[in-house]
Amino acid sequence: MAKEKFERNKPHCNIGTIGHVDHGKTTLTAAITKQFGEFQDYDQ
Repeated sequence: MAKEKFERNKPHCNIGTIGHVDHGKTTLTAAITKQFGEFQDYDQ
């Protein structure tokens, strides 16, 4: 029996990181956040 085609309709994606201490997990997370983050000016 074939299942129906999966339709992705959520606007987010969960990412997990595994690594030893001092191997750049925080740096990678910061770079991803900076790249995909949406700037919102709250001074208006």
